[in-house]
Amino acid sequence: MSVDPMTYEAQFFGFTPQTCMLRIYIAFQDYLFEVMQAVEQVILKKLDGIPDCDISPVQIRKCTEKFLCFMKGHFDNLFSKMEQLFLQLILRIPSNILLPEDKCKETPYSEEDFQHLQKEIEQLQEKYKAELCTKQALLAELEEQKIVQAKLKQTLTFFDELQNISRDHGTSDFRESLVSLVQNSRKLQNIRDNVEKESKRLKIS
Repeated sequence: MSVDPMTYEAQFFGFTPQTCMLRIYIAFQDYLFEVMQAVEQVILKKLDGIPDCDISPVQIRKCTEKFLCFMKGHFDNLFSKMEQLFLQLILRIPSNILLPEDKCKETPYSEEDFQHLQKEIEQLQEKYKAELCTKQALLAELEEQKIVQAKLKQTLTFFDELQNISRDHGTSDFRESLVSLVQNSRKLQNIRDNVEKESKRLKIS
């Protein structure tokens, strides 16, 4: 059997040509054995019809086995030649033939084409890096927005609680109360500033 793996042919046929030839060899050999057994049975039946025959079934079996070895030797020689012809002329894909899935390799690329493809790959890699950085920045901004949203929600909850407290103490409008509170706070702050200034003046005097 051939030791050439013939992988391209196996890709096309779905099996190796050597496997195909091995199956053919086994099939021919099995058929030869069956024919010889049939011939032996016919000879034995013919001998039964001949009176006073000195040929025994054991002798017939020895002759059959000898003839089988002779036939097998000739068959092996013929099959070896047939295998070479099959593997070289029938089951081999010529070197100038491409399978349909390999048609893309048929057109050769020049050095300029290769450089162009290399440049496109580098540009795509740069775009990918930029997109990745943008994605990281957007994710960071999204996290910040989540934090701000949580704080805003907390603040709104605080104002809702203040409004509820104002209603409990008889204040109808929380916004007016808040404005009034801010104004009073500013007045208190001005009074405090004036007191501090007067205190400093008295100390200087």
